[in-house]
Order: sequence, then structure tokens, then C-alpha cells
Amino acid sequence: MQRCRIAPSILSADFARLGEEVRDVVSAGADWIHFDVMDNHYVPNLTVGPQVLKAIRPYSDVPVDVHLMIEPVDELIPAFAKAGADYITFHCEASRHIDRTLQLIRSFGVKAGLVFNPATPLSYLDYELDNVDLVLLMSVNPGFGGQSFIPSTLEKVCEVRRRLDAYRAQTGREILLEVDGGVKPDNIAQIAEAGADTFVAGSAVFGAGSPEGYRDVITRMKVAASEGMAKK
Repeated sequence: MQRCRIAPSILSADFARLGEEVRDVVSAGADWIHFDVMDNHYVPNLTVGPQVLKAIRPYSDVPVDVHLMIEPVDELIPAFAKAGADYITFHCEASRHIDRTLQLIRSFGVKAGLVFNPATPLSYLDYELDNVDLVLLMSVNPGFGGQSFIPSTLEKVCEVRRRLDAYRAQTGREILLEVDGGVKPDNIAQIAEAGADTFVAGSAVFGAGSPEGYRDVITRMKVAASEGMAKK
């Protein structure tokens, strides 16, 4: 199978058993853990903070991808970096100085990423590719799990893939392309064919309800994604 990354989102996990849930999806083949942070300000929901990340970190030996859906972002970046984040991504609109925020993340030895909502223009990438390790495209409007994939995201994935491939050809540096929202076994191949290599899946994974179910869904998603990537 071609290299793809499945990142179950804890937003859909059983919070009463969060450490166990993280351990189970990692054992089932998850490549990353996606850690959604919402503030009831930038998005209309409230989730978890750096103390929860610190608590679950011992249950995961794979990278933890912290997705900040908060505004402002800079004040909390040090806390998440110290709590064990491997990647920290934030929304373009949530920072007054995007370059400064990216540099702040990387100053802690953490990889940095920019997040684009469905209606956010890609022009921010024109200035920041040298400071970005990951581009995250939202395929739903952020704030809640269990939403349906927005089909027009596929065009955006294709455009970002074109830009990242051109950048890699010039510099030799690879930037990952992640998609978050409504990703399921029956559409992941199409998303991968468009150019994504990293896939956030919340309800699709945790909705399976058991470690055996998690393994089945993650395996099917990896097979389908690899088939999609092979068609590019």
C-alpha cells in the first residue's frame, strides 16, 4: 500500500475512556491521533485543553496532531507544545500575524500547519510554504463532528497538491496534505486520488464501537486510500 496516514479524531471518542480509546485506535493501526481544540469563540463548541493532551500522551506512541480551532492562538501554543504535541495547526483567520504564529510553533521543535476552512482562499500559502510542514483542508465547516463531506473540497485538494508538488520539486522538502471532515471508507479513495495523504476520521472510526471495529475501519480506509493514491 502507498504511504497514507489515518488520524482518528478524539472528538468522536468516548471521553469517559479517552486514554483507553486512544490506545485502542493506535493498536488498531492509527498512524496519528487528531486532537481537536475548540473554544466556543472561533467555533461554536467547547472541547479540551493542554491538560487533557498531557494526560493521553502516554497512551499514544504515534504523533499527536493538535488542531487549534481557537482565537487568539499564540497564548496557548506553548502549553500544547509542552504537553506533547507533534504537530500544531491553526486557522488562517485566527492569527493576526500568521508568519509569527508559525515561527512560534516551530521554536518549540513542533511541526506547524495552516488550516483552511471551505471558504478560505489559498492565497495565504503564497507566502508561507517555507514555514509550513502540513496543510489541513477542512471538508466541513469546523465546530462539530459527524458532518457530511463538502464535495467542492476535492477541487481545493487538487490545487493544493499541485502547489505542494511544485514546491517539492524546487526545494526537495515535502509538506503533508491533510483533509478533515466527513472522511469515510466510501469516499477516502476519491480524496486520496485528488492528492491528500493524511486523513482525519472521527465518527467513521470511533463509530465502529470496539477495538475490532476500529481495526476493520482503519484497514479498509488504508486500502482504499492507497488505491486512490495509486491513480494520481
